[in-house]
Amino acid sequence: MKHDSDVLIAGGGLNGPALALALAGAGLSVTVVDAQPARARADEGFDGRAYALAIASQRLLAAVGVWPSVAGDAQPILQVHASDGRAGERPSPLALRFDAAELDGGPVGYMLEDRFLARAFADAMANNVRITLIPATSVIAQEPAAGGITVTLSDGRHRSARMLVGADGRRSGVAERAGIGRTGWGYGQTALVCALDHEHPHNGVAQQVFMPTGPLAILPLPGNRCSIVWSESDANARTLSALDDADFLALLRTRFGDHLGQIALAGPRFSYPLNLTLANAYTAPRVALVGDAAHGVHPIAGQGLNLGLRDVAVLAEVLVEAARRGEDIGAADVLARYQGWRRFDATTLALGMDAVNQLFSNDNPLLRAGRDLGLGLVQSAPFLRRAFMRQAAGITPNPPRLLAGQPL
Repeated sequence: MKHDSDVLIAGGGLNGPALALALAGAGLSVTVVDAQPARARADEGFDGRAYALAIASQRLLAAVGVWPSVAGDAQPILQVHASDGRAGERPSPLALRFDAAELDGGPVGYMLEDRFLARAFADAMANNVRITLIPATSVIAQEPAAGGITVTLSDGRHRSARMLVGADGRRSGVAERAGIGRTGWGYGQTALVCALDHEHPHNGVAQQVFMPTGPLAILPLPGNRCSIVWSESDANARTLSALDDADFLALLRTRFGDHLGQIALAGPRFSYPLNLTLANAYTAPRVALVGDAAHGVHPIAGQGLNLGLRDVAVLAEVLVEAARRGEDIGAADVLARYQGWRRFDATTLALGMDAVNQLFSNDNPLLRAGRDLGLGLVQSAPFLRRAFMRQAAGITPNPPRLLAGQPL
């Protein structure tokens, strides 16, 4: 079977380009089919949309060559504070605090705006001769065969590859066409996202305040700015979204507190419903899923992109090693190595975040007392605290090479 490239990736968001660069850097040819116009996200201005990058994710970005382009725009996270809270009240004193000084001397992680990361990926792909980008186009059909897989594009063209990667989000068409079902549920919560200017410096501190109707994340950006991810019940979120900016800020202040002084909106407001959606398998004949196509999770702890980049690191390593051994990279036994390496870890973490959200998104006095006590116990136990920090940073024994910052 003749192939236009070794790997075809459906989805040009962030995980797709990261995988393309990792594979191309190891000598494989890659086609990326992106439904968005070329550089659509890369050319956008400030809007506050940003990601909390674990240290392992930062190392992957360095290994695929994009970190130097974004390092100057990244905000190091020097501390993380997690606590219970209520509107109009100060957070519980029984808080969990992570400090970068306890983590091998480096930051806990980094905050990076979407526009800078999208731009770095777009530039890197444009400069790589092994990557072909097909923008403003979607994969609408796929047909696996013994030697590869052929896809039909929305403009009528056909492309073939040894395998197809679905990096096309929670409603993955690649997964659906491959017959991969999904398990999940809604949270009855909506995330309200915006950026704020504030009076006082944040000093690199990220905060997670667990309110009765959902968590509020206050995430530092360069300068006196922060990104807000405010999870509210669906009914409250509809009311909040309908408010003008002044009334919205007035209600946010009752949750936000006064530690950063005066606050003002620094960009547009966004909202999106929150749910958990897990693919029942990560692979099918000639197909593998990464990122939200495999596991769409609650934004609590900011692990969504980090989980996707873990998928990228593992799938790239599996495929490159198979290619170097002369194996068919789209064969079932090769793709089974990827699923075996990633599915348990990703599912466990996703369900763990689900449990934390269920435990903290309520005002039950018994649960409130128990969780505050738990946060206090972890805070008072340095060994447990450092273990939580290393897990959140993605620093684990024997990681995939890209997550250790090593080339494939």
